[in-house]
Amino acid sequence: MGLETVRNIGIMAHIDAGKTTTTERVLYYTGRTHKIGEVHDGTATMDWMAQEQERGITITSAATTCFWRDHQINIIDTPGHVDFTIEVERSLRVLDGAVAVLCAVAGVQPQTETVWRQADRYGVPRIAFVNKMDRVGADFDKVLQSLRGRLKANPIAIQIPIGSEERFTGVVDLVRMKALTWVSEDLGADVTVGEIPDELRDAADTAREAMVEGIANFDDDLATLWLEGEEISEEQLVTALRRVCNRREAIPVLCGSAFKNKGVQPLLDAVVDLMPSPLDVPPVTGVTPEVGIRLDEEGREPAADELISRRAEADEPFAALAFKIMNDSFVGNLTWFRVYSGTLNVGERAYNPGQDKKERVGRILRMHANAREDVKTLSAGDIGAAVGLRFTRTGDTLCDPDNPIVLERMSFPEPVISIAIEPKTRADHDKLSTSLGKLALEDPSFSVIVDPETGQTIIRGMGELHLEVIVDRLLREFKVDAGVGKPQVAYRETILSPATVEGKFIRQSGGKGHYGHVELELSPGERGSGLSFEDATTGGVVPKEFVPSVEKGVREAAESGALTGYPTVDVAVRLVGGSFHDTDSSEQAFKIAGSLGFRDGVKAAGPRILEPIFAVEVEVPEDYMGDVIGDLSRRRGQVTEMVDEAGFKVVRADVPLAAMFGYATDVRSMTQGRASYSMEFSRYAEVPDNVQKEIVERFGGIG
Repeated sequence: MGLETVRNIGIMAHIDAGKTTTTERVLYYTGRTHKIGEVHDGTATMDWMAQEQERGITITSAATTCFWRDHQINIIDTPGHVDFTIEVERSLRVLDGAVAVLCAVAGVQPQTETVWRQADRYGVPRIAFVNKMDRVGADFDKVLQSLRGRLKANPIAIQIPIGSEERFTGVVDLVRMKALTWVSEDLGADVTVGEIPDELRDAADTAREAMVEGIANFDDDLATLWLEGEEISEEQLVTALRRVCNRREAIPVLCGSAFKNKGVQPLLDAVVDLMPSPLDVPPVTGVTPEVGIRLDEEGREPAADELISRRAEADEPFAALAFKIMNDSFVGNLTWFRVYSGTLNVGERAYNPGQDKKERVGRILRMHANAREDVKTLSAGDIGAAVGLRFTRTGDTLCDPDNPIVLERMSFPEPVISIAIEPKTRADHDKLSTSLGKLALEDPSFSVIVDPETGQTIIRGMGELHLEVIVDRLLREFKVDAGVGKPQVAYRETILSPATVEGKFIRQSGGKGHYGHVELELSPGERGSGLSFEDATTGGVVPKEFVPSVEKGVREAAESGALTGYPTVDVAVRLVGGSFHDTDSSEQAFKIAGSLGFRDGVKAAGPRILEPIFAVEVEVPEDYMGDVIGDLSRRRGQVTEMVDEAGFKVVRADVPLAAMFGYATDVRSMTQGRASYSMEFSRYAEVPDNVQKEIVERFGGIG
């Protein structure tokens, strides 16, 4: 089986759009499983963790391999909940294509936008599957509009539904101009291919014309045929559609109802016909380890002449990216990796340039959720897991020791919430530390710190559910009994006005002393810009060899703010002056001078606390809308939009995270359990004066 018959795809969507249900049908129809698992009763193959089965949600991405029409499809089913967005991030980093599952009633939802942006960031072609066409309020055309409006995408419908809601029986294939129906619901294995019903013929002709025109807008070859009025064959349509899909110029859209076993086989056909193979995506690029070190020091992206590439071929030097670490109670750490070029065999040594270590590969596994199959080798285009890698972390490159390459690393979001955790017994103390280390190794969006003042262990994550699952895993999986405190928000600090200050560190007492003197200009940066440093000195007032030390001192000082101790961000720092001593000046002296100058500058510039703001979307019956809006306002929320969707009102608002703790319980009791909500991190914003005063009093105003 050649690489042209391999598809590496992910299933991505907002929570509860039906990703896992769709994946379960794919596994059944491809013969990978012999029984359809259901999310609602905890039997889904891909949701194998106890926490997933109890909550009915996907928490960790699960990989599997199946076969359809003599093609190998490697699938990763990703979570939809915003707290586990890192799982989507690292999966999309190594995939060639993605299926975006959308709810036919709700259309584009907040987490849909998040995963869409992630797919854009990694240049992942995608097709869309409008699921739940059998639900009350299902509206295929409305979903197409929301794709255009909220995602600024170019959807091209390649199917239209036959009926909707309880009358949904199948789809019209606009490429073949045939009706595909699933009359019985005996697991949907039999697809009836027939003529388009008379009442749908005009709508199908119009939709096909729109489809051809939509493809022709992006494909010159098809545009020529269409404008000349020539007959366009099924093969020509599929070829052109594949081209525009792989160039990410348009999104082919299909529809169905995975839960009612309708529409999944055509989705598999679309994956085979339209999604790219490893040969269709550009060769992966990286840099040599030496260039990588230099780029890190200089803080810039590589230039074209610094890049090296690896083609997706077995005879190229081996290059792979480790995208996930998973702790396994039987075999230890499993390192999941995508092979971009070359071949890796059991027993060989792979070089990890990021850690400057050689790793011996003891076993290679092909994964099916939490089941595994031993294989002897993995080649370009394959996704698998290795046992025995001691030093490799998420985002590390594995490569041929004789032809080293460093692939682009992944970016991970900063935690926005933290809680204190303490072992209940002395025996649990060491076990807690070890277990938290293993969990942090698995999940780069989860971190552990020890408060230097109180000695408390603080765990930080992406949301309440994220930390709840971590604590649950500690108790069950690692058998650690621990108590947890109340959640705390991860604040940031910034400045609102410019300031110019001096930083001096001068200690002279007869022998060799210390002399560092800098003049810094601090000014507010754009929100989200972090901390920037610029050397604007002239005439050697601060010798060039000491400038990096000044920057290091500034950055270290910024890690602990003046008001709360949280990092200071969105500040532009310019080194504009200073002085030095021929014998007493040193790197350490200038580092301390930079640190002191920055701290004084922040105090002089009027420090301000920033808090994480979340975009909240509440789906609520109209009877309770006033209560929900009033409650969001009390939580310092600002309503940004209200829309009608299938008999419900959807309220969108920006709300501070600090005010959202316990909201799940409150909104259920407020609406008699009839409302549902989702929230995702949006941005950091200034807190009001009265809130800042409360926070500073709580933290004691760190000086």
